[in-house]
Amino acid sequence: MEHRMLGRTGVSVSKLCLGAMMFGAWGNPDHEEGVRIIHRALDAGINFIDTADVYGAGESEEIVAKALKGRRDDVVLATKVHFPMGDDPNHRGSSRRWIMTEVENSLRRLQTDWIDLYQIHRPSEETDIDETLGALSDLVHQGKVRYLGHSTFAASQIVEAQWTAERRGRERFRCEQPPYSMLTRGIEHDVLPTCRRYGMGVIPYSPLAGGWLSGRWRISTGQQSSTRMNRLPDRFDLSIPANQRKLEAVEQLAQLAEEAGLTLIEMAIAFVLRHPAVTAAIIGPRTMAHLESQLSAAEVVLSDDVLDRIDEINPPGMTINRADNGWTQSSLQPDQRRR
Repeated sequence: MEHRMLGRTGVSVSKLCLGAMMFGAWGNPDHEEGVRIIHRALDAGINFIDTADVYGAGESEEIVAKALKGRRDDVVLATKVHFPMGDDPNHRGSSRRWIMTEVENSLRRLQTDWIDLYQIHRPSEETDIDETLGALSDLVHQGKVRYLGHSTFAASQIVEAQWTAERRGRERFRCEQPPYSMLTRGIEHDVLPTCRRYGMGVIPYSPLAGGWLSGRWRISTGQQSSTRMNRLPDRFDLSIPANQRKLEAVEQLAQLAEEAGLTLIEMAIAFVLRHPAVTAAIIGPRTMAHLESQLSAAEVVLSDDVLDRIDEINPPGMTINRADNGWTQSSLQPDQRRR
């Protein structure tokens, strides 16, 4: 499998990154099958695995640890911190207090001495970015973390973090993990260009738009049920007009994929990989069949004609349902507006 540089770190990673969110309580509770899926991905040439402390309340990290016994040195391992890990109000966020505590928990669950890429899972308006970078820099200096990343940061937040690191002598963020798909293209406006300017890697999650581009969601099948539907109805409930528009776009994209001789899954992942700012696309299989259907996308290169047709269906920079953007500035929430 082709490898690409993770920004300017000099670290080489596979163009597909195995996302582990679906291993454990959030997806497939069978630990042994999770291990087999991870081993199949490694055997296929994937050397990059992404998980998070919050996935299954640590269960995903534990499954990854089982799979990496004897193979840890060959894998670029990423995890995240930020979301609540219990009822205690201090067991969450991006404070020094929580980061220093939770990194030890992740290291224990992952059964490793170091994390290659440690990411802040969401921006935190309550925490000074220098507070967060100070704690993360100490972890790098201690050898517990190799590189720093963040997820769903707006372009302005990326710039602020880079400037803070330079002016305060902190380790800087080397990678951004945003949502990106043929249906979710908002980051094309400024996040992707900003990451390129700062030499950052970009590892988009949800190239299948949370399953919308898997072939499962079609007009003929109607409303689908899933754990994601239960957790995130604003993104999956077909009674919402924006989701109806997504369904109409999926129909057109499925027809285009068929005309191009591709599966919709292959076209969706290849679309994400085609952007010059993207390092690796995160795939998140729940079953072995899911993984097999996604691996072939690494060999697909979309033609300019196909890309133009995709742009006609959903224009550059356009996210059909803004709830898919991953994070919204609090100032845009109804209770924060002037009216």
